Amino acid sequence: MASSSLVRIAVVGDVVSCRTMIGTLKKMQTPFNFLSVIWISKTYLIRHFVEMQPDLVLFTGDFGNENLELVQDVAALNFPKAVILGNHDSWSTQQFSSKKKDRVQLQLECLGQEHVGYKRLDFPLLKLSIVGGRPFSCGGQQIFRKRLLSARYGIQDMEGSAKRIYEAALGTPEDHLVILLAHNGPTGLGSELNDICGKDWVFGGGDHGDPDLAQAISNLKETTNVSIPLVVFGHMHKELAHGNGLRKMIVVGTHNIIYLNGAIVPRVKRSTNETSLQASNSDGTYRAFTLVEILNGQVNKISESWVSVVGNETTLEEEHILFKSNGQSSR
Repeated sequence: MASSSLVRIAVVGDVVSCRTMIGTLKKMQTPFNFLSVIWISKTYLIRHFVEMQPDLVLFTGDFGNENLELVQDVAALNFPKAVILGNHDSWSTQQFSSKKKDRVQLQLECLGQEHVGYKRLDFPLLKLSIVGGRPFSCGGQQIFRKRLLSARYGIQDMEGSAKRIYEAALGTPEDHLVILLAHNGPTGLGSELNDICGKDWVFGGGDHGDPDLAQAISNLKETTNVSIPLVVFGHMHKELAHGNGLRKMIVVGTHNIIYLNGAIVPRVKRSTNETSLQASNSDGTYRAFTLVEILNGQVNKISESWVSVVGNETTLEEEHILFKSNGQSSR
């Protein structure tokens, strides 16, 4: 564990539907001493780097419809991170081009080792290992972009995919915690339309989780001593289709594994407090991300944080506690 025994992880879920995109992450200048996100248009360069950075940032994919420029910006961010690409990141490419590098190949190339699809990325100073799930997942029982997965990873079916995820976790250092990072969550977490991986676009709902991820987790718990306190994913947007409300974004499952959906979409909203806006000269928008705190080797707190950005200044405007170690999931 880090010398302070406290590790802060920023989770950035799907940004494909946002008008503003990721620019940089920096530590908030508030007594809370947390992190903030500055969101800028993809057409601008990264504006700021600061000395104090998050310990780790996890990106759940769906940066846009093969938005290579944004992925390049993410790859250039100078702090520890891990990324998994989603279905929108392979939106048009069904198979790799043999004539020239397509936009999926270029995304994978610029991310390099930080793209964790079917592999493990160790962070020794944090005593953490990030194990990646299946890239390009669209959820459900069918494998999305099978030709891409076959060509790059040799994946032919869900069974083979589950095996690759399982094998990626083997050999994890004994003193490390494992966090699974996937684009979509596993099956088995509910089938109501507002469940964490529930189908919200069809009448009656249904479980839209990834069966291979669920099988890999089950196999790891049954046959290894790997400690998996947290599974992080996105894809299933918080705001439900057809105005049906909000999705459950966190579940505490069997073996006390915490399943966290970081797809806060929309993740930019306007403030309703006009007095506060006039006093702060804010542009009236807040930006969202999810913050995970790991204390002494255990998940201590998870919060959904909304930050206002005015010039170079950031302010934590709202913090919704999703989980505390001495309590239960609140959503």
